[in-house]
Amino acid sequence: MKLRSTLGASLGALALVLSTAGSAQAAQGEFHYKYVDGFGQENTVTLHDPHSGKCINLHAVGEDDELPGYGPHNDTDTAVTVYVGANCEGPEWRLKAHGKPAKDTLELRSVRFDAPVAAQ
Repeated sequence: MKLRSTLGASLGALALVLSTAGSAQAAQGEFHYKYVDGFGQENTVTLHDPHSGKCINLHAVGEDDELPGYGPHNDTDTAVTVYVGANCEGPEWRLKAHGKPAKDTLELRSVRFDAPVAAQ
């Protein structure tokens, strides 16, 4: 019986550690950008709590043969680098955490969010 209790407690602790480790890899908040679809309609895309530390090719604009997105707004708790090219290539700009919306002249196809800073 003692072995079962120990095993159960160990598995519960492991699940707690794994669940908090995964959430630490996401920027908290929202990132928005606009794009024009094939019908000429302007659309806005919102990324909720986007993954940090990896390149994200953006929906509807993430390929070099598509029109780029524009007017990004970083309302997450981490800085983000936006790229004109797909796969986080080409010219890049940094947007501050919880910053103001960028002008519509700033184009983008991919982004990379900084890893969140651990609370002290």
